[in-house]
Amino acid sequence: LLFFNRCHITTLFENDRHFSHLSTLEREMAFRTEMGLYYSYFKIIIEAPSFWNGVRAIMNDRLTEYPLVINTLQRFNLYPEVVLASWYRIYTAIMDFLGVPTKTCWTVNRGKGLSPVESCEGLGDPASFYVAVIFLLNGLMMSLFFIYGTYLSGSRLGGLITVVCFFFNHGECTRVMWTPPLRESFSYPFLVLQMLLLTYILRIPNINTGSLIALCVSNIFFMLPWQFAQFVLLTQIASLFAVCIMGYIDSCKLQKILSAHMVSLIVCFILMFGNSMLLTSYYAASLVVIWGILELSPKVLKSSRREVYLWVIEGCAWLFGTVTLKYLTSLAFGIADDAHIGNILKSKFIGYKDFDTLMYTCAAEFDFMEKETPVRYTKTLLLPVVLVVFGVIIKRLVYHALQLLAYSVLAILIMRLKLFLTPHLCVMASLVCSKQLFGWLFCKIQPKTLVFAILALMAIEGSANLQTQWNIMGEFSNLPQEELLEWIKVNTRQDAVFAGAMPTMASVKLSTLRPIVNHPHYEDAGLRARTKVVYSMYSRKPAKEVKRELIKLGVNYYILEESLCVSRKKPGCSMPEIWDVEDPANSGKIPLCTLMSKDSRPYFITVFENSNYRVLKIPKE
Repeated sequence: LLFFNRCHITTLFENDRHFSHLSTLEREMAFRTEMGLYYSYFKIIIEAPSFWNGVRAIMNDRLTEYPLVINTLQRFNLYPEVVLASWYRIYTAIMDFLGVPTKTCWTVNRGKGLSPVESCEGLGDPASFYVAVIFLLNGLMMSLFFIYGTYLSGSRLGGLITVVCFFFNHGECTRVMWTPPLRESFSYPFLVLQMLLLTYILRIPNINTGSLIALCVSNIFFMLPWQFAQFVLLTQIASLFAVCIMGYIDSCKLQKILSAHMVSLIVCFILMFGNSMLLTSYYAASLVVIWGILELSPKVLKSSRREVYLWVIEGCAWLFGTVTLKYLTSLAFGIADDAHIGNILKSKFIGYKDFDTLMYTCAAEFDFMEKETPVRYTKTLLLPVVLVVFGVIIKRLVYHALQLLAYSVLAILIMRLKLFLTPHLCVMASLVCSKQLFGWLFCKIQPKTLVFAILALMAIEGSANLQTQWNIMGEFSNLPQEELLEWIKVNTRQDAVFAGAMPTMASVKLSTLRPIVNHPHYEDAGLRARTKVVYSMYSRKPAKEVKRELIKLGVNYYILEESLCVSRKKPGCSMPEIWDVEDPANSGKIPLCTLMSKDSRPYFITVFENSNYRVLKIPKE
């Protein structure tokens, strides 16, 4: 399973981009937006004189948010890049010592009047090594899914159903084959391990120390690579608390699980150099509040815990306590970095709008779940099978049912979070093989017969889904950006400071190593404020005002993209329309980006221009 899934996603990735035949620059450009930002730190470490020099460089980074010096290990969840860079340096050092070649290079003739490029293949190529490790980790994840499905259902047939459902719904389960460097690619496999360990802990009568340590370690490996992990773990402990107040697990067991969560949170806080977002999160607040309720509830509420009104009291106490404690800790630490999360939720329910919220919600992945998604689940029979299982859930499986409901809510509100819902549906589908749930049916029909009949029906649509993926053929090329980056390397000083659209800034930093003032990692309040200043070029503000604010940031060159000025993913989502919400006073005027595309004088000087990009030099006042 490990090698089969690894080969599957590697093939899809290669078919989509022809990655093995790209030049180094083209491979770097293929890592768009935040993917390029993350990969740039891997590149810094492997190109440094020594590993520790590289680590010190990313801990004292002067390029990412000029003129600030930031510890990117604290800010960007970069431990995967640190680990992979150390492995790469060790691998190349050993191979060089043994005299074994690690890559094969050749010249690729690109035709159409383009200059030939050198392309290298093999683990000695940094980009190839980087994606190979990611695909291997996600191959291992498939083995974990088989074990998880087998353990949950009590049958190897259950593991088979989990894996087959995953493949038949592959496009709904993961994005790793299209976007390898994203944080979820490193983090999610450890969530699968964590959920498997938690299932084991919930089933055994007495928890041993080894199980709690394993749970704690898997929590750490899940949280360290991904800033969103805390929200997933919040849904987990909320589901466990609900199971506890309904009386399906005892409070002593839940407290032991909470203690593992608390230890892992503190370890991550230390390893992230005191990242205050962890301690001021809803997850941290919820851990403390649930612990307090478990301690106080037996003393305050004397009645049986199974009475419904007590469930309501304790549930309300958890909700009110979590929100209040989160607010107080954020106030005490002066943290507003995750304020946009609340605004995104407000936008879903009451139509709230501001600049930062629209920057998220105008992106398709942050929209509501597509109406076609449940239809696709139904066509592969994944949803019908899980609904049948849901109808006969017994008490030892209540946690998994509640967790599935929590993932469903997340996926409905934010489409990209399908990556939690769909795999969990695949795991729950394994329960169709459970003798505890369907023993009465297995007395009349052989389990194997039932399972293979279900798989045969699933294969009708599932095989078509796989064939659609295998038919995706492409070859990465972005000549306008390549021209831009080559021009920057040749025609600007090494300390020239750039500003522009977030995806482009990641590429500029990665491929030219020039300082930038904004980037795609949008979770920091200070960075959001900087980005708003940079994106004012797409507003209707006066050029003089925009220039003045850019000079305050120390910008020397601004990269203008006309496509951002005119593109509109959906109504109200072009950059000028977003600015109309934020800056109604200037509504109705011609957007500044339109004026700059025609003539940038007198406030800016056009020094480079091609079909997609225009570089504006900002003269000092």
